[in-house]
Amino acid sequence: MPKTRALTLAALRRWPLPKPSARGDKEARGHVWVIGGSPETPGAVILAAEAAMRAGAGKLTIATVRSVALAVAIAVPESRVIALAEDARGAVRAGAAAGLDLDRADAVLIGPGMADVPATARFVRTLLRRIGADLDATVVLDAAALSVARPTPSRHRVRFTLPTVLTPHAGEMAKLMRTTREAIESDPLSAATGCAAACDAVVALKGSLTYIAAPPARPWMHDGEDAGLAMSGSGDVLAGIIAGLAARGGAADQAVAWGVLTHARSGALLRRRRGPIGYLARELCDVVPEILADAVHA
Repeated sequence: MPKTRALTLAALRRWPLPKPSARGDKEARGHVWVIGGSPETPGAVILAAEAAMRAGAGKLTIATVRSVALAVAIAVPESRVIALAEDARGAVRAGAAAGLDLDRADAVLIGPGMADVPATARFVRTLLRRIGADLDATVVLDAAALSVARPTPSRHRVRFTLPTVLTPHAGEMAKLMRTTREAIESDPLSAATGCAAACDAVVALKGSLTYIAAPPARPWMHDGEDAGLAMSGSGDVLAGIIAGLAARGGAADQAVAWGVLTHARSGALLRRRRGPIGYLARELCDVVPEILADAVHA
């Protein structure tokens, strides 16, 4: 088992993110798509979308189920919003993938707030088949969309053809690896590296210790013990930051490493300002530009 590298600001400063041109327009900072949401959890896609923009993406498109599309458009006026056909349970229909033109996307985040895991998996499989390897973008799969990487008796594990990021917590990783949560928590490094190798993806196994695996590179470990970050919406913000950093030109593993550290440092800043618990996921978005500016210029 490879030894980990400590994910620290000093380490990442030796691996700087692409610097946007002072004369560049919004196209130069990348176009991020955020696909997700449901009638019960429209806020997840809003949080992820805002986080992507706070991380520096130049253009934003949100695709969400028709019943909440107008509300999402009002909540995120910076975005183009596409309404997706949904079923009676509020899950996006697999056929809705046919209407999405991702040709100019630089990063695509799929999953925050999506309802019905089987329906989401059908939609994601349809979308990934349609875009194939022709899309020059990083794909980030989060929450229910992770299920597309889960092996079944009738289907081998997916190996992704596009640069792909998976962002499971221990429970989600247990389903991906067909084992128990206890087994994942007993050896998270092996789980992260094994899943990354099996799926040909970058894996961020989230927790108080977060492991980032992108074989054959040496894995990262981030010690982010912070009770305040264990709250609703926190993972949506992290996924959005990663997608935003990928959209502006970061490689998949680089976007994940910088995203995990930025998310953790945003929590640390709010802990100092607000207290150890009780700050909100939406407040993480507000301080992301400050954290990134400090990371680059301090």
